[in-house]
Amino acid sequence: MDKVDLKTEADKALENAYSPYSKFKVGAAILTEAGNLYTGCNVENVSYGLTICAERTAITQAVAREGPDMKLREVLIANRNEKGVSIPCSPCGACRQFIAEFATQNTRVRYAGKSGEVTKSVSDLLPDGFSF
Repeated sequence: MDKVDLKTEADKALENAYSPYSKFKVGAAILTEAGNLYTGCNVENVSYGLTICAERTAITQAVAREGPDMKLREVLIANRNEKGVSIPCSPCGACRQFIAEFATQNTRVRYAGKSGEVTKSVSDLLPDGFSF
């Protein structure tokens, strides 16, 4: 996919978020090594442990379409609070581990930080991630 704007795609995805409890919408856009784009949004549940984050929604779509060998090139996470404002927010621990499962050494993760957009490698985000 040529010149895809992951930020625009993540912003579009967050519009579909189901977040009646937190009022915090999250969208994710991922680009795979195969060049395909997938998006996802957070979907909350009254039993909070059943909530799924935008990053994991997008990644599961990619695996469903490309198969278990899918690898991530880039992940971008966008958010909006109940006032419609993006706030600094990195991926949660579960999502960091989920991203790491499908990452390569070159995978980059982008998200809103205190001073603007942050770009990190997966090893910077999850230095001691679980693995066999």
